[in-house]
Amino acid sequence: MDRTEQFLVIETVVQGIGKKGLIPLFQTAEDGLADTIRPRLDALGADCSKVLVIDEGEHELTLDDQRLAQAIRKTGAGLAVLDPIQAYLGNGVDMHRANEVRPIFKRLGQLAEQTGCAIVLVGHMNKTQGAKSAYRGLGSIDFRAAARSVLLVGRSKDDESVRVVVHDKSSLAPEGPAILFSLDSQTGFSWNGFCDATASELLSGSGPSTTKTEQAERLLLDLLSGGEMLSDELFDRASTLGISKRTLKIAKQNLGVTAVRRGDRWYSRLPEEGQEGKGVRY
Repeated sequence: MDRTEQFLVIETVVQGIGKKGLIPLFQTAEDGLADTIRPRLDALGADCSKVLVIDEGEHELTLDDQRLAQAIRKTGAGLAVLDPIQAYLGNGVDMHRANEVRPIFKRLGQLAEQTGCAIVLVGHMNKTQGAKSAYRGLGSIDFRAAARSVLLVGRSKDDESVRVVVHDKSSLAPEGPAILFSLDSQTGFSWNGFCDATASELLSGSGPSTTKTEQAERLLLDLLSGGEMLSDELFDRASTLGISKRTLKIAKQNLGVTAVRRGDRWYSRLPEEGQEGKGVRY
């Protein structure tokens, strides 16, 4: 994994401020606030006057530090980011020992529940090849067990400028599809639609393959360029090419393919100009 996962977190902060009116608390131990974090926030359009930081100049912050709870309660912060999690465990905590990690996460979970603050912990992966995703995080497996949602971020093997976010765990809702995003020096952060990558593919070294999704998109463009088509027939044509129904639906959403019902039959068609990316799942 590379540090582009931080851009994903920063984009979450930006959206939280702009669309949800959240007050974010952002703590990082690996990058300078002035020379790295602030420029990245500015580049993505964040209102930095609303981003809070606990001063760690004299005393390093830990997950057990009362300053964290006090800051969240006093400011009403709706989002708290700690990056990376290993840096905020404290010197006396062995991150590989469940009996030392578990109580900290229990109190952290209680803090989130009591305040309604979403706590985002950024972690790093170990170098173990072939292990399941649950065992690829640095430290105790209790890191993952305590989390309500776990996202993995990695590079696309097909395009080095593209990153893939895979939903690896979701305790409160169904897991979402893998999402693509890219970073460009000219256009900045941008979402690039969905793909059919899995956590296993992301961690195995084969990378998140988008081949089937791209194949499905080309099929849709070819078949629908002349007008609408029966949705059942689309699924049949895709099936003969080894494209699953799930992958075809992802491709439909990427392209903004819409569906209309006539009688008891559904028809699919490409979006009108200006409506791309607003497809409907069915």
